[in-house]
Amino acid sequence: MSGSSTGAVTITGIGLLTPAGSGVEGNWKRVTSGISAAAKDPELIGMETDFSCRVPGFDANGLLGRRTAWKLDRFVQLAVVAARQAVADAGLSSETWDSARVGVVIGNSLGGTATFEKQHRTYFDGAPDDVSPLMIPMGMVNMVAGYVAMDQRIHGPSLVTATACASGASAVGTARQWLEAGLCDVVLAGGTESAITPATLTGLSRMGALSARKDDPGAASRPFAADRDGFVAGEGAAVLVLEREQDATARGTRGYARITGFGASSDAHHATAPDPQGAGLARALRTALADAGVAPSDVDHVNAHGTSTPMNDLTEARALRQVLGGRPAVTSTKGVTGHTLAAAGAVEAAYTALALRHGEVPPTANVTELDPEIDVDVVTGTARQAPLEVAVSTSLGFGGHNAALVLTRA
Repeated sequence: MSGSSTGAVTITGIGLLTPAGSGVEGNWKRVTSGISAAAKDPELIGMETDFSCRVPGFDANGLLGRRTAWKLDRFVQLAVVAARQAVADAGLSSETWDSARVGVVIGNSLGGTATFEKQHRTYFDGAPDDVSPLMIPMGMVNMVAGYVAMDQRIHGPSLVTATACASGASAVGTARQWLEAGLCDVVLAGGTESAITPATLTGLSRMGALSARKDDPGAASRPFAADRDGFVAGEGAAVLVLEREQDATARGTRGYARITGFGASSDAHHATAPDPQGAGLARALRTALADAGVAPSDVDHVNAHGTSTPMNDLTEARALRQVLGGRPAVTSTKGVTGHTLAAAGAVEAAYTALALRHGEVPPTANVTELDPEIDVDVVTGTARQAPLEVAVSTSLGFGGHNAALVLTRA
């Protein structure tokens, strides 16, 4: 590989561990079914919010080996396995690539919350000598990029982006910039989060972010619905292998989709509430479209952030309508997966790429009555077949972070 900075960036591999399943095929089948993954959570029994969206059947010991798994928090375990899936899917190998020309950028927000809560209890139960010497490296946010690099023998740059629930999208955008600048020839980009813990969910519940539909968890996440009342906490990881298109073509690989535009902005408005008019997201969208060299009228599909909270969904719909009009087919796959927090932007970038490949827009689950103030074309009920050439994935995060990715069909 030459390290040239010219050419489009393409997704050549995808790794997915989400509440919708493991791997590309299982995820796509579940999100296009519109069947929610939310369910009662045995680890949350007795809590005000006792349901969540967890990755089903994840066996860290079996996938990573007991010796490796015990020293990693779950948010890192998920990312390492997703990275392995993505590299294999791309037809690459750490045994043969030029490791100094490979990079890692992973989004994460909350780090090893399960580790910190467990060790905190140990300390305050009067047993400081039993606190794990691995507590700090297990809990630190940056360690996910470090461990992915170790597992894949990567010696190029590694980084964690932390823009709350926009972290995964920020990671993909950053990776694209690295490739365009010629810093790397291959980048593993994505997001991960596993923070379904009593303290974290209590905090989210106290601030009114979570759905209260504990009697019907499967119907709780309902983005853009008139009766939405909050999100369902989820976990997961997605890793995309990004390469310059000419490099992928030279080794005989056709990508899932191209990443052609990225935009980011700050609301500078409120710690947790979005700008009510969606001005910040609109700026990020316009930047991404200009970067991609496409007009708003070219956009066929939007995979929206769509958290199922009253404020986010209305704000986001206003921004989408303002910039893109009413033409694109809009969905939120969080109706199925719940909100995977820092992983969401990467998970949904993967789903957007799959929508382009299959010419199919997944439905927004659980929407029986659309909010009358939501003036965009939300796909509900069943998946919609459509010729798709250009799509957008949007992400918003606490702190006023906004990110938008433009993808085009490969």
